[in-house]
Amino acid sequence: MEGRPEVEPRNEEQMDCERERAEDEWRSWQRGQVRNTLHLVSAVAQWILLLACLIYLGIDFLQPSTPQSDEVPWTLIRYSGPSIKGVAINLTAERGSIQIRNGSIMIPCDGLYLVSLTCSLYLEEDLLKLTLQKTEKPKNRDLWIQTVQSSGNTVNPIAVNFTTALFLFREDNVILCTNSNANISDLSLSLVLQSPPEEALCWS
Repeated sequence: MEGRPEVEPRNEEQMDCERERAEDEWRSWQRGQVRNTLHLVSAVAQWILLLACLIYLGIDFLQPSTPQSDEVPWTLIRYSGPSIKGVAINLTAERGSIQIRNGSIMIPCDGLYLVSLTCSLYLEEDLLKLTLQKTEKPKNRDLWIQTVQSSGNTVNPIAVNFTTALFLFREDNVILCTNSNANISDLSLSLVLQSPPEEALCWS
């Protein structure tokens, strides 16, 4: 009879240990479930991202490619012939999407244009100004001026070579002219819009 009080505390301690062990196992199982859930969510997210990338690449692959000439306005002009004092040179486009009308380059979009010009000039006077102008009323506005001086040798032409950037606006009309009579050989004039065209800033 005297030994029973010693047995009961031992039973309580054993039950406490078993309870703690069960609680530890339950917490461990919960942590394992959380890890498994996170792994599953991560795997599903990766598969969704991969599927979205494949769909995007497939759509991009199936879309027809658009030629650059339809995306970025540009023009290449070639000319050889006379230039009459104060009269716009009768330019015509050899290639490109920018229209030329009555010798005027019709700017289709607002933006920065890279302008490049090369030619050979045979002067009839000692001094000549080759001018790129924007037509305005009552007077045209000069965009670029190149002054050319005769070397006294009328046989050899004077070479002109320049590249510049001009900010132009839609519906601007740009012409090329000289302030005295001359003969032009192998003129090459190109304009290329440097920024991607926006529909709101272009006219069709």
